[in-house]
Amino acid sequence: MSEILVDSNVILDILTKDPQWFDWSSQMVTNYANQGDLVINPIIYAEISTGFNQPEEVEEALPEDFFRRDPLPYSAAFLAGQSFLTYRQRGGIRRSPLPDFYIGAHATIANIPLLTGDVNRYRTYFPVVQLITP
Repeated sequence: MSEILVDSNVILDILTKDPQWFDWSSQMVTNYANQGDLVINPIIYAEISTGFNQPEEVEEALPEDFFRRDPLPYSAAFLAGQSFLTYRQRGGIRRSPLPDFYIGAHATIANIPLLTGDVNRYRTYFPVVQLITP
């Protein structure tokens, strides 16, 4: 595997030493880091940044030599919007697209696997994405 998009929940499991998910998340990140590039995007970065007070702290938690930073393609933004529309048509109550829609769309458009602990929304709205899950 040459690259993998790492969902914010996996990174947060590691940063917070989550008692339930730390071992799995850290093992997966280590395994995939040895196989190729770990990729994040601005949405993932933003979700991680909420736990810090300064940008430098986020930079330290997400070092550029460990996490490759890819932009969110406009085609992924369009797909996120379309998937969100489907969500709303199915009775979803959120008023704007959730981060998962952008992350799932990015993995779809880039045709790269997504390492995540959150399965349901991705399987529902992005069924072609290869998910790496517990």
